[in-house]
Amino acid sequence: MGIIRISGPDAQSIAQTLCGELPQPRHAVLRSLRDNNDRILDRGLVLLFPAPHSFTGEDVVELHTHGGQVLLQLLLQQLCRAGARLARPGEFSERAFLNDKIDLTQAEAIADLIHAGSEAAVRAANRSLDGGLSKPVNILQQDLIELRMWVEAALDFPEEEIDFLADERILESLQRVQQQTQSLLSDAQAGVHLTQGARLAIIGPPNAGKSSLLNALVKRDAAIVTDIPGTTRDVLRERLEIGGIPLEVIDTAGLRDSNDPVEQEGIRRAHAALTDADVVLWLLDATEQTDGTQPPPVSLKAPVIIVGNKRDLLDDTAARERYRVMVSAKTGEGLELLEQAILESLKVNSGDAQAFAARPRHVAALSQVSQHLITAAGHIPHAGELFAEELLEAQQALSEITGEYHNDDLLGTIFSSFCIGK
Repeated sequence: MGIIRISGPDAQSIAQTLCGELPQPRHAVLRSLRDNNDRILDRGLVLLFPAPHSFTGEDVVELHTHGGQVLLQLLLQQLCRAGARLARPGEFSERAFLNDKIDLTQAEAIADLIHAGSEAAVRAANRSLDGGLSKPVNILQQDLIELRMWVEAALDFPEEEIDFLADERILESLQRVQQQTQSLLSDAQAGVHLTQGARLAIIGPPNAGKSSLLNALVKRDAAIVTDIPGTTRDVLRERLEIGGIPLEVIDTAGLRDSNDPVEQEGIRRAHAALTDADVVLWLLDATEQTDGTQPPPVSLKAPVIIVGNKRDLLDDTAARERYRVMVSAKTGEGLELLEQAILESLKVNSGDAQAFAARPRHVAALSQVSQHLITAAGHIPHAGELFAEELLEAQQALSEITGEYHNDDLLGTIFSSFCIGK
């Protein structure tokens, strides 16, 4: 089956060149679809959705045909001869956005739904499509506007400004908005992981069992395992799913001082891989007298889980307090606890009924809002104009999420990633 959608002010007249009289709105009627020589190309269902009660907000006609590449091409050729043109990628969703039928987060959710790589991602995209992200953004936006109105009113009466800005209610209102922003930022970061997955890097000294742990997680022999230190010389990447979250697991060369130029390059690549990691496993051999409370000897921005390996070779109680998680890459003991710790570090709960799909640009915008609010707090109580300006900047950054405030380059980037016909 193939569906052709026509949208725009001339949609009805163009469709009539193929099927003749159109049916009543939102009624499916069987029609013969003919070429310009009145020859039947196909028989299919025709539906009319007059503006503004359509997905795009414009007149929309849908032709439900039997499908097939040749048939669809012939029908498209007839429509183009009648004055239509092929849609650009994402143009239907773009028109829906420009006609205020959906906001920008809902438009993005359509693409996220199409490209979802897991059941959790499908559910999250549907929640965003239903306003799971835009609704809390709009609530935060309204609270920001009310705070701005309060401050702007104070600026209209300069002789009372200092006393007004020293009012505890201003600070309480600002703190409430900051808490809302941080909560929404945390949810958005989790939403990015639900939608786009996350990167998990395994690091540690040689022979700690990093490659064995990778094999245990992906449930196959993806990495070579030997007793020789420094076996892993390059970065190995494998994909798996934990708790409905797509993960790229990165196995790295053992971190140590080495004179071997090949091993040195592997260690350099290991450090490079860490810069993009969303969570890091610092894996240690629990049979050695290592301090499992010490962080890895590298600077990391991502959360670190200190993991003790070779649990099967020692008394569990002896090392339990030294490591956040104890596992045996050989027997699989402790892997469920490790997977739970990974999800907790990513702050993701794929079963959360409120979890929504998000994108890095949403996280970036909310981070900007948070920074503007922090700066605004520093201007209380003596710099009312600067305080008001930071609130305005925060409001504009927030408006970029739903598209209330946007630029054409942003829209071009977003909708160009859509499928044709979406």
